[in-house]
Amino acid sequence: MKTIKDSVHDHIRIDGVARDLLDTPALQRLRRISQLGTVSLVYPSANHTRFEHSLGVYHLACEALEQLGVEGREAQRVHAAAMLHDVGHGPFSHNLESLTHRRTGRYHDDVHDLLANGRVGAVLRSHGLEPDRVADLVAGEGRFGQLVSGELDVDRMDYLVRDAHHTGVPYGTIDHGRLVRELTFVDGELVLAEGNVQTAESLLVARALMNPTVYSHSVARIGKAMLRRAAERLLESPETDVDATTLQRMDDPDLLVALRSCPATSEFSRRLDQRDLFKRAVWAEMDDVPGGIIEADHGTIRAFEREISDRAGVDPERVILDVPSRPSMTESTSRVMVNGEIRRLDEQSPLVAALRASQYSQWRLGVYSPADLRDRVGRAAVDVLGLDIDGALVSEVRNGVDATLDQFVD
Repeated sequence: MKTIKDSVHDHIRIDGVARDLLDTPALQRLRRISQLGTVSLVYPSANHTRFEHSLGVYHLACEALEQLGVEGREAQRVHAAAMLHDVGHGPFSHNLESLTHRRTGRYHDDVHDLLANGRVGAVLRSHGLEPDRVADLVAGEGRFGQLVSGELDVDRMDYLVRDAHHTGVPYGTIDHGRLVRELTFVDGELVLAEGNVQTAESLLVARALMNPTVYSHSVARIGKAMLRRAAERLLESPETDVDATTLQRMDDPDLLVALRSCPATSEFSRRLDQRDLFKRAVWAEMDDVPGGIIEADHGTIRAFEREISDRAGVDPERVILDVPSRPSMTESTSRVMVNGEIRRLDEQSPLVAALRASQYSQWRLGVYSPADLRDRVGRAAVDVLGLDIDGALVSEVRNGVDATLDQFVD
């Protein structure tokens, strides 16, 4: 057994298959993958990694299995899946996942090949575990896959508390101890036991509050968009031999070195290194954006960027259009027991509708450019995208907002 001191859960005891997986290259690589990517541009202490998060998920999975009375081979599979659930992440975690998925068809939880081969596969087999069955759990399949990846998974419980801890933002603080203790299976579904509607709501509220303040903070989004653009140029550059599969297996330092070394990406790299970020030329609410733009695919968005740059008379690489997907609230489908029946949280809680409305009101389309170009880019973007806002007010409003934000984080 090995005991590790953790900043969130205090002492984590690791034994069995998890202990043997701990020092495999695939897991140790997660020490060099930042948990929150570009959020550290906003919150300087947000430098925790996927490695420590994986330890936390394992710890909570152990507690959940113990209170559920699950032992033996099934418990070992979940222990392994919890420890390995993030080994498929590329550099800067989710920041580049949409880019690599377009080119490889794989998301970070598609880890069948990673778990079947190398030392991870050898460790799993030495404990009598089938790599494919562990990979299925990572993908959220089956009864116990819900513990690792689902509406009430221990992954979510750890990252909310851990991200709140490392950013200093209190909104992600949840009673994860109670959440774990109240988990139960009913007809094969993972649910919260009777009397825990408010417990489920706490998870929902925490995620809803962390999203605008941490995960979708405007500065983090600009950094993410710039990093994504730089990585895309790296893949397209004839001066490198980096493809999407190679990119997925890089860690953060690998990618930064590659971006600094490639002439096509060196300027983006410099800006990210020095926090010389683009600024918001447009920041538009959902009701002001035509629906076709919100649903646009990557190729269409790049075409819009070229049209905006042509209209503004600037280099296309000085314009980034950032269109988030429509808001979703996975946690709202959590199951809770109410009067002996399994009910979805969104059918039981009046909070869900209010939080959904809040998410829609927080949604923003962003157009980013260097500070000295944002007047021209903002006006051009309003015209090209057909935004229902007064183009003359774009920069004026932005200047006022920036003056306020500059006092704090920007």
